[in-house]
Amino acid sequence: MEAVVADVVAPEDLQRFEKKYNLEVSKGTVSKDTKFEYAWCLTRSKYSNDIKKGIVLLEELVQKSAKDDQRDYLFYLAIANYKLKEYERALKYVRILLKNEPGNKQALEMEKLINEALKKDGLVGMAIVGGIGLGVAGLAGLIGLAVAKSGKS
Repeated sequence: MEAVVADVVAPEDLQRFEKKYNLEVSKGTVSKDTKFEYAWCLTRSKYSNDIKKGIVLLEELVQKSAKDDQRDYLFYLAIANYKLKEYERALKYVRILLKNEPGNKQALEMEKLINEALKKDGLVGMAIVGGIGLGVAGLAGLIGLAVAKSGKS
């Protein structure tokens, strides 16, 4: 699953699908296949703004599609949000997918990866908060020591 998440689109592929998408936009009708291909490329970009654009397109596709067509859209929404470290949103999308397809192995692996990232992030967050707490306590201790010394003089 990490290989899927780490996959980066080739710039020429992104340009090709962007050109196709923009051509259809200029004609007034974008097929759902073209929109998905372009969104899929954007979510595989190394740039967060591209990933965000891909998320918008995928969310539009989810809203306008039947449940049977949502599998890929939801899966790539989970991946894109994971890449942006939006783990709660990623988990939301993967759980919708799992609700529709409880045995989907890719979705189960993705859920596990997201949960691991949430735990890691939680531990890192607690360490940062703990470090700040220790810093404040240490500073208060130094101030107290300085006040005690100045009172003795």
